[in-house]
Amino acid sequence: MAYETIKYEIAEQILTITLNRPDKLNAFNAQMQRELIDAFDAADKDDNVRAIIVTGAGRGFCAGADLSSGADTFDRDARRGPVKRFADGKVDYSDPQVRDGGGQVTLRIFKCLKPVIAAVNGPAVGIGVTMQLAMDIRIASEAARFGFVFSQRGIVPEAASSWFLPRIVGISQALEWCYSGRVFPAQEALAGRLVSKVVAPDDLLPTARALAKEFCAKTAPVSVALIRQMMWRMMGADDPMEAHKVDSRGIYARGRSEDVKEGVVSFLEKRPAQFKNKVSTDMPDYFPWWTEREYK
Repeated sequence: MAYETIKYEIAEQILTITLNRPDKLNAFNAQMQRELIDAFDAADKDDNVRAIIVTGAGRGFCAGADLSSGADTFDRDARRGPVKRFADGKVDYSDPQVRDGGGQVTLRIFKCLKPVIAAVNGPAVGIGVTMQLAMDIRIASEAARFGFVFSQRGIVPEAASSWFLPRIVGISQALEWCYSGRVFPAQEALAGRLVSKVVAPDDLLPTARALAKEFCAKTAPVSVALIRQMMWRMMGADDPMEAHKVDSRGIYARGRSEDVKEGVVSFLEKRPAQFKNKVSTDMPDYFPWWTEREYK
């Protein structure tokens, strides 16, 4: 896909995805939705991509949904045409046309097999902040601002944020921000554990790249891919036995791999490991261990 709303750049095995509508503060639209999903698809297939950074062009990260359609911005029938209805006139909510576009992006990021870092360079409100919740680590510039502004627009949180946000910051903090809909500074985001670090604007991308390099330098790509999915998916498990099952499968399958033999021998020989297993071809046979949920 030829991208128009994002930039896709790989250097030193780190993919940087830049939201690229700077004249609109990188406001999110249907084309950006499609391009972001395609970019994460491409990243998962490319073994040269070991980590991903998402940032914004210009002075904003993402100002939220593009509101240029005015009052019809969130009216799906007006924007996309009428959705399916039952004979009694009630909406068929299983119609894919009903699906939230931001949620399709965060669900794709959730499934990603590479570490994802948000480098928040400026204002991030609405989908601009909820899209970050499926990313692993958020680093903010001192110029960043955040806002879960849905209550002030008469709508509700989207992008599956009612699942992600309380797990990241706790239910009380999530509700405070969502009830008020106010925009708050980077230091408040840090205090509320939405971001892990606040840095000077000029230090933002170097800090994100340094972290991404740590994820790439001495690690086995397949192990990192498994770790990402193990951690995220166990957040919804109802008993530690579920984690024990997955851990056991991982230890057994990876324990027999060439990567693990290399990891142990290189440590004993005091030399850098040369991991050869690839995410594209060498994921273990028990992966995926979950049943993929359908929209219905």
